[in-house]
Amino acid sequence: MIAPVVGRPPGRSPPAGAAVTVSTEPEAKPLSRRLLGTELLVVLGLSLGASGVGALISFAGSLTQPLALGQQVATLNSSRAPGRPWLDLAWQLYYIARGLMPVVLVGYLLVREGTSLRVLGFDLTRKLRDLGRGTAVAAAIGGSGLALYLLSQAAGYNLTVAPSGLPDVWWRIPVLIASAWQNAILEEVIVLGYLLRRLGQQGWGWPAIVVTSAVLRGSYHLYQGVGGFVGNMVMGAVFCLLYRRWGRVMPLVAAHALIDTVAFVGYALLAGHVSWLPTG
Repeated sequence: MIAPVVGRPPGRSPPAGAAVTVSTEPEAKPLSRRLLGTELLVVLGLSLGASGVGALISFAGSLTQPLALGQQVATLNSSRAPGRPWLDLAWQLYYIARGLMPVVLVGYLLVREGTSLRVLGFDLTRKLRDLGRGTAVAAAIGGSGLALYLLSQAAGYNLTVAPSGLPDVWWRIPVLIASAWQNAILEEVIVLGYLLRRLGQQGWGWPAIVVTSAVLRGSYHLYQGVGGFVGNMVMGAVFCLLYRRWGRVMPLVAAHALIDTVAFVGYALLAGHVSWLPTG
């Protein structure tokens, strides 16, 4: 059977001399729930789902250490090549870029779906409004998160978190800021925008979606201890509610990036100079 000419009603011939385009490919069909579910598992298995499993193993290792949790240290943004600053910088930039590849994958999958990352509100069309909202959220959550960390660490339920283990070189602060933004973009695009979209397409109810997103966010922070797990679960639930209200991930990306920037850069500048900040 000969396929009809694309873009012309059946039964009508094209004008003389016009090029005839014949399609032999079947029309694309919407992905089934099963395929969307498989896609979601693959994306999570290549990104934050795998991080959650790794964090669980790390936490199990911390629990079986002879030292109490409060006496152990979890170092973030550590040096990749101690004593070799240029090689260290190359490794830092490599890991930051590699960490964003799951976001690129999600963008590709959304394009295949017929849309783009804009459907998640990941764009720069409302820069000032998104930044303003993000700053307000960061101010509200950042302070309470720091208080929860200090309390849980003092009580022995959390490891001492060292947000920076980089040497005191010229690129330390820019790399810490870039790392904060990479974390924010990766987590909010995948655990907030993409996950909520796919679970909604699966027919999940809103309460189950919020719980799943919040537990996943908490899971890959479990390496920090109970305080990191619970605090990030609460943050995840709040972010879900705000995302549902605003329909955009960008304000939450900004909030997350600001929170991490203050934590990373603040630790690098204050560690060892103030008594209230645990350093291990």
